[in-house]
Amino acid sequence: MALRKHLSIGTRKSMLAMIQARQVQEALGRAWPDWTIELVPITTTGDRLIDVPVESIAGKGIFLKELEEALLNKTIDCAVHSMKDVPTEMLPELMIGAVLKREDARDALIAGFPLAELPRGAVIGTGSSRRRCQLLLCRPDLAIRPIRGNIDTRIRKWREGRFDGLVLALAGLKRAGMEHLAAQVIPVETMLPEAGQGALGIEIRAADKGLLECIALLDDRETHAAVAAERAFLEAAGGGCSLPIGVYGEVRGDVLHLAGRIIQEESGAAAEGNESGRIEDAAAIGRRLAEKIFNR
Repeated sequence: MALRKHLSIGTRKSMLAMIQARQVQEALGRAWPDWTIELVPITTTGDRLIDVPVESIAGKGIFLKELEEALLNKTIDCAVHSMKDVPTEMLPELMIGAVLKREDARDALIAGFPLAELPRGAVIGTGSSRRRCQLLLCRPDLAIRPIRGNIDTRIRKWREGRFDGLVLALAGLKRAGMEHLAAQVIPVETMLPEAGQGALGIEIRAADKGLLECIALLDDRETHAAVAAERAFLEAAGGGCSLPIGVYGEVRGDVLHLAGRIIQEESGAAAEGNESGRIEDAAAIGRRLAEKIFNR
């Protein structure tokens, strides 16, 4: 089954991306101790344009393009991504071969106070329209300002007093050992996460069946199903990184439960709903929920 002895893993160069790729490297090393596994850091378009709002950059997958080119050129064997960065439309030559067990998918507030106790007009930094719109649903008095950069860069700007608070993915804070900075973990009832948030995926060439078999033991069935439902919801809703759409799937027992929220950015109006079903029907659950919310 495991004929190869060498594996190269492509990853973005950011601190958090390297941490995540090392987790995959270590997991594969435990599974295949006789392999030589190396990390190949690659700078992506999203990394280069750190001062440009993500929503203004044309195209999708700005954190994947160069990694996928390396996969297609066979410079690397696989790539590790945060699933929230992976577009719902993928190149047919590539596939997500495994989705690892999910870290906490919720968002966290880094500030001196929890969300309800922030002073009126507090300046909160986020580069996400999803977070901005959901913050304003519960605290319309807040001043939401755009912020870009890696997790350490954003936290530095907060420490320098440029923002009263930040909203970041709790999973990233945990992986970076910075979860102690969170004044509050925001409940999903208040802020639904982005599709795939907190989950890591391993992208491979679709024709590499040998590698697919080798990484199968890293695939978490429940996480894979939940993320598949979230991505199907996002695709059916016509969403991308620029649209304020929140969605969260969770498997309880043998049932997949999905909650979704779509916000009209201009008016701030939100429509939401829930759907559930068998794990095997994950994508259909996502599509049904999107249709239900639109019909509403």
